[in-house]
Amino acid sequence: KICVDGGFTCPNRDGRCGVGGCIFCGERGAGEHLDPTKSIREQVERGLRATTGDCILYFQNFTNTYAPPEVLRARYDAALIDPRIRVFDVGTRPDCIDEAIADLLASYQDRCEVWVELGLQTANDDTADRIRRGYHRDAFERAMRLLAARGLRVIVHLIVGLPGESEEQIRATADYLSGFDLFGLKIHSLYVMEGTALAGMFRRGEYTPPGKDEYVRAVCDLLSRTSPDTVIHRLTGDCPDGLLLAPEWSKNKNEVLAAIRERMEREDLVQGKFYRKKGL
Repeated sequence: KICVDGGFTCPNRDGRCGVGGCIFCGERGAGEHLDPTKSIREQVERGLRATTGDCILYFQNFTNTYAPPEVLRARYDAALIDPRIRVFDVGTRPDCIDEAIADLLASYQDRCEVWVELGLQTANDDTADRIRRGYHRDAFERAMRLLAARGLRVIVHLIVGLPGESEEQIRATADYLSGFDLFGLKIHSLYVMEGTALAGMFRRGEYTPPGKDEYVRAVCDLLSRTSPDTVIHRLTGDCPDGLLLAPEWSKNKNEVLAAIRERMEREDLVQGKFYRKKGL
C-alpha cells in the first residue's frame, strides 16, 4: 500500500460544517507518517521504488473528495502513474460525495479497481454529535446509494470506545450496516492522541478509554453481526509513535489480535453468525 497526502483539508476544519475536526483527529488528519512537502507524484514514485509487486494507492488523510471535480481529477491523475497500481483507494467523508464526484471515481474503474473508504465511526447520531463528526447518517445513506449505483466498492470505518457509546449502540451500528452491501470494514480502537480535543477531555477526566477486554468483546460482537462476505481490513488502530496518551494496551497490536481470536474461538463465534440482512 502506498499512502499519499493529497493536499486536501476537511469540511469539519475549514468551517463548512465545523472547525477543529472530530475530537479524535490530530492536526495531520491521520497523515502523521506522510510527507506533505513532497508532491503527489514524488510520494507515489518513492512508494513504487520500495516494491516490485502490485500496489494499492491510498489517498489517506483528511477528506480526499473535498474539492471540485477538476481539482480531484488532476490530483488523482498525478498519482495513477504506473500499471502496478491495481487498486485506487480514496478515504473520505459521506457528506463529500455527490453525483459528480461519484461519476469521477467511477470513471477510473476501467484503469484499476476503485475503493472508497467512508468514515462513519458510528450509526448513532447522538454519538456523532458528541464526537463533532459534522454529519448525520442520512448523509451516509445518500453516499452509499450514489456509490452503489456505480458499482464502487465501499469500506466503512467504525470506532469502538467513543464517548458515551454503549455496547448496545455498537451492536446497533453493526445491525444498521446489514442494510448495505459493504465490500469492507475497518474497526478502530479509540486511542487518545496528543494534540486532539479528546486529549483535553482525557486530562480533565471527561473520557476514559475502554479496557482491552471491553474492546475485544465489542469487536467480537461487531464481527458476529457483520456479513461473512465483508472483508475485514482492520481490527484495531495504531497511534503514531510518541503521541499516545492512552490506553497503553493499544500499543500491543498482536496481543489484541490474539485476544480477539481467542474470544471468538471460546465463544464459538464466527463472522456473520448473527448477521441478518435487512433493508433500510
